[in-house]
Amino acid sequence: MNEAQRQQRLLAALGGGGSSVAGLRESGARAARGLEAYRANAEAIAERALGSAFATVRAMLGEDDFAQLAREFWRAHPPLRGDLGEWGDALPDWLAAHAGLAPWPWLADGARLDLALQRCERAADAVLDAASLALLETDDPARLRLELMPGTALLRSRWPIATIHRAHQLDGEDAERAFAAVREAIAGQRSESVLVARRGWRAVVHALDRRTADWTQDLLAGVKLAAALARAGPAFDFAAWLADAVRECWLKDVAVSND
Repeated sequence: MNEAQRQQRLLAALGGGGSSVAGLRESGARAARGLEAYRANAEAIAERALGSAFATVRAMLGEDDFAQLAREFWRAHPPLRGDLGEWGDALPDWLAAHAGLAPWPWLADGARLDLALQRCERAADAVLDAASLALLETDDPARLRLELMPGTALLRSRWPIATIHRAHQLDGEDAERAFAAVREAIAGQRSESVLVARRGWRAVVHALDRRTADWTQDLLAGVKLAAALARAGPAFDFAAWLADAVRECWLKDVAVSND
């Protein structure tokens, strides 16, 4: 057996729930104890990594339940690379399909928001090309695209994900009022859309109305400015959005496209 095959068998043994050590370099009680130690260490690392990336989900579930869930997820979807900051993409869909979590269907979208925040903070650095804004006055909008900052993401949920996320950032009486609003919003199955974008080094959640969410979706899809404005309709205040986009660091540049 070569080293690559041994590593594969070790990963398979770690991911399994039993203590089989067949095919490993060592065998017997010593190997079984070593395997259990490896597994316990891996699960502890998985819990810390997921807890850091999915802080809102951890807060919603509580420390003990989240720890159990992290261990279960690690067995189902073990890390495929050394950087655990890149692990966890499968968690939202896994939560959505988890039969035991069916009474809390908003958990999956909460995880999607946590993941978007983490990915946004790990995205490449960029700054606004302020000079490119002049193209808005000199070029045909049918040739222009508005490019948003790296890591910018739009999430549309049938649940109040912005309200839930905000409540978990507060303390004391502010938190009590916020969680009362969460319960009311969940009971009414209020849908919410959010934009995730960086402010400095931190990713920030911005709640969006439906029209602005549609507009943002078009920009992220590469729709040209003239078409995006036409789809947004006359009620959309482009000047106000542009001021917000510059102030909040959503906009990277205005680009000319000839395709």
